[in-house]
Formats: sequence, C-alpha cells, structure tokens
Amino acid sequence: MPVLVASDLDRTLIYSAAALGLTMPDPRAPRLLCVEVYQSKPLSYMTETAARLLTDLGDTAVFVPTTTRTRTQYQRINLPGPPPKYAICANGGHLLVDGVSDPAWHARVTARLADECAPLAEVQEHLLRTADPVWVRKHRIAEDLFAYLVVERELLPEDWVKELAVWAENRGWTVSLQGRKIYAVPGPLTKSAAVREIARRTGADVTVAAGDSLLDADLLLAADRGWRPGHGELADSGWTAPAVTALPERGVLAGERILREFLQAARPAL
Repeated sequence: MPVLVASDLDRTLIYSAAALGLTMPDPRAPRLLCVEVYQSKPLSYMTETAARLLTDLGDTAVFVPTTTRTRTQYQRINLPGPPPKYAICANGGHLLVDGVSDPAWHARVTARLADECAPLAEVQEHLLRTADPVWVRKHRIAEDLFAYLVVERELLPEDWVKELAVWAENRGWTVSLQGRKIYAVPGPLTKSAAVREIARRTGADVTVAAGDSLLDADLLLAADRGWRPGHGELADSGWTAPAVTALPERGVLAGERILREFLQAARPAL
C-alpha cells in the first residue's frame, strides 16, 4: 500500500526570503532553488538539498501538497519532482486531480459550510467594520470560501486577533495569524477531510503530514505521524500531540528535515 504524504507548503516546505531564517555565516548558507515567481520576481525558495529530497519523495510515495493558498496562488509554484496527481487548495475547499478541481468534492464542502457555520458575508462585514485601516493593508476573499487580511504586524494591536478568534468561534469559524496574514476560515473547512478522501481514492493505509500553523493542526492530528518545524504558530504556542514530533530546526532548513522524515517514513513500505 502506498504511503500518503500530505504537507503544508508555505513555511513548511517552501519559504519566502523573509522566512528563510538563515542564521549561519553567509559563506555557509545553503544553495537555494527558486520555486515560485510572482509578477516576474522570485518569491519562494527551498534548498537544493530539499529539492532533491522532494524529487525522491515523489518517486516513493503519494505526495500531496496541502495548502490554504487559492488555486491560482498554488499554480504559481513549480515544485521539483514528478507533478503531484493530487493537491489540496483553499484549506480543503478544492481537491485538485491532475490540476483540475473535483466538482463533486467542492459541492460537498460548500454544502457542509452552509449547514454548519455563519456565512462568509457576515465574517467579511465584521472584518471590514473592526479592522483598523492604520494596520490593514488588504482585505481579501479566497475562492468564496474564507477571508484574510494582510496587515502590518508591528502596528497590529496585541489583543485584536484574540478578540476576533472568540467572535469567530461562536459562529463556527477559526482564526489563524501567519506572518502578515490573518485568516478567518470556516471550522468545517479542513485539510484533513480532503486528505482522508485522497487516502480513500489511493488506497493508502498510512498517512504522514507536516505543517506549521493552527490551520495545520487538524491535518497533523489526522495523520499516523506528523512533524512541525521549530517556527510558526504551532511552535510559538507550544502545541503538541502524541504522534507529532516538534522539530528544532527553524526556517528553510526545517524544510530539509521534514522531507528527510517523510522519506524515512515512506521507504519501509517499499
């Protein structure tokens, strides 16, 4: 049976220049491979070593990129290795098969959201009304499924995100702060549900996963084994779980370590 490897992307496998976390002397810094270009500029990277590991992983396991990015944002990424047959975008709202969203899956997700949580319009109105233009740079709606803000972190009031999280929880929504983005996501919109569907389709009886944010917690809990890097929302909060290993590595080198762990988990099944 194949091993299913479900991994978050941003700040787990790929890193912006600001998130690289290169603390070593410059001559000892790892060689980097650009894996995303946006508006003709390089945007995201992994080490060349991580790129080789990911190529090996694609030949060894069912590798599933599992991201909160929209489909358009995901399709900017050019990962090394064989193209994944499956990918998860919009935090589980879209299940891509050979790059195309599965309409039946998307319909199931949207029906569940309509039944179980407050509508997106209510959350959007609350964000527009309560978020201060002094520190908000952008209001965004993603795939008509969830909302996020791009903010100036140094100006963001410390308690605002906590107050938003309480307000959202009472309406069936989850809040996550990742870098300069504040996400408001419906509670039933989860990566783990989409991963379980892919496991069913592929016949995988073992799932391993990695992620760094609160929106990855359900994914890590659903996996047989999981890893989180030494940075990010989960690390900052001290989040742990019995089958999840908290790695000490931070920044782009954490991506290398995670891929080594994935390969070690996948190869005994060969």
